[in-house]
Amino acid sequence: MSRESSLPYVTQKVTRGPILRTVTASGTINPVITVQVGSYVSGVIQSRYCDYNTQVKQGQLCAKIDPRPYQIVVDQDKANLAVARAQLIKDKANLAYAKASYERHQRLAPSKVISRDALDNAKNAYDQAQAQIGLDEATIDLRAAELRAAEINLGYTDIISPVDGTVVSRSVEMGQTVAASFQTPTLFLVATDLTIMQVDTNVSESDIGAIKLDNKASFTVESFPNLPFRGEVTQVRQSPQTIQNVVTYDAVISAPNADALLKPGMTATVRIVVDERDDALRAPYQAFRYTPGGVAALSKSPDDSPAVPDGSVRLWVLRDGRPQPAVVFPGLDDDTYTEIVKGDLQVGDEVILGEAESAAASQKPGFASSRRSRERKD
Repeated sequence: MSRESSLPYVTQKVTRGPILRTVTASGTINPVITVQVGSYVSGVIQSRYCDYNTQVKQGQLCAKIDPRPYQIVVDQDKANLAVARAQLIKDKANLAYAKASYERHQRLAPSKVISRDALDNAKNAYDQAQAQIGLDEATIDLRAAELRAAEINLGYTDIISPVDGTVVSRSVEMGQTVAASFQTPTLFLVATDLTIMQVDTNVSESDIGAIKLDNKASFTVESFPNLPFRGEVTQVRQSPQTIQNVVTYDAVISAPNADALLKPGMTATVRIVVDERDDALRAPYQAFRYTPGGVAALSKSPDDSPAVPDGSVRLWVLRDGRPQPAVVFPGLDDDTYTEIVKGDLQVGDEVILGEAESAAASQKPGFASSRRSRERKD
């Protein structure tokens, strides 16, 4: 009374098309160049002229530190320089007198009108006057250097932008005290060009070896999940980053931003293409996992079938309603399709992905026993 029925198979046709092997990573959108604008001197912020998103030019004044303490130092150094110059003039006059006195003693010495000691005193006074001129000139140079240093510090009270760009961060307010004792505080962050961004990705150490310069990449951000952005790998940095014993490397992806959709700090999901085939003969990846009868190893064949060559695998193709083996040599895969380098497959062949659930259910013990029970009743 029983009747045989063919098992229903799930199949998919062999096609031609692209195959992309990619590496997936997460990263952060950043400007290509971000300049930190800080303060070299300490003081109270007197005025602030730049804010978030301010377009600045090179040399533009962004903030002003109270200059009065530094102006006082400049005035003091100017006075000290004036004193040094006046002292030089005075000592030059003293040098002229000492020179004249010494020359007069030289003329009188042969006639014994003056003592030898008087001549020596005149010579000593003349030498000291000459040395004093050198000391005064060195003092003038010292005071001038101190004045220049004070003027430079006074100039540092003007916080200016060193580049053309956009202010992306500000950490200063009017009346705030800036302390530059140990390290330069950052007051502004200026991005030079927000039309060109970059994605700093964290690539695992298992994938970093496959990434090369100029690899194509695409990424999406949470603000525009359905809008893919394109770029390419511009840098693979050698410095490792270890977080909770996980080692990653920074692969930098270029990100053109002509429409200003990308903002600094956005999180990006990146797919980097490490290998590709434009027009490959391909079979579904799942077909390589199927064998009829639950055979575990694809490369092992039953006793009545020949062994497959090294480097090849056996796929199962539905031909004339029955599964037939086809030996193929696989190539590149992308977890969806696998390239068929050569083998017994052609475009249009239906490879078997699995057996339908109804067929699997018919193999259960309970189903078989109930079927036999019905047959005995019949």
